Amino acid sequence: MFKSVLLTVDLNQEASWKKALPQAIELVKASGGVLHILSVVPDYGSALVEGFFPPDHVEQVLTKAEGMMEMLVADNVPAGIEVKQHLAYGNIHDKVQETLESGDYDLVVMASHAPDRVREFLVGSNADRIVRRSPVSVLVVRG
Repeated sequence: MFKSVLLTVDLNQEASWKKALPQAIELVKASGGVLHILSVVPDYGSALVEGFFPPDHVEQVLTKAEGMMEMLVADNVPAGIEVKQHLAYGNIHDKVQETLESGDYDLVVMASHAPDRVREFLVGSNADRIVRRSPVSVLVVRG
């Protein structure tokens, strides 16, 4: 079935994993697969904005995110489930796409909130972009 499942999470938003993580765990349990958890720390989006932060800000944020990921796994993934943790820095949907293209995944599991029509029209949603571009099936769990 699904030997390699990629779960995308926002470590600052419990809604991004509260319902999606249990679904991913059940799928991995049923198939004896590996659960990969990916969190992307968004970049500044602009060199101008980046200039307002200290030079080591990215390293600090990634270190904090690594600790948060460790806690998420320790508190929510049962023993016996093989988990591989991945952190990335940059544009969320681009980093998810890069991860999918560089690995051998069977399924992406991700949460999505109820759509906000205005926001979606202006900037789109990460879930929508990932669903459209993913080379593998995507399970979107509504929060």
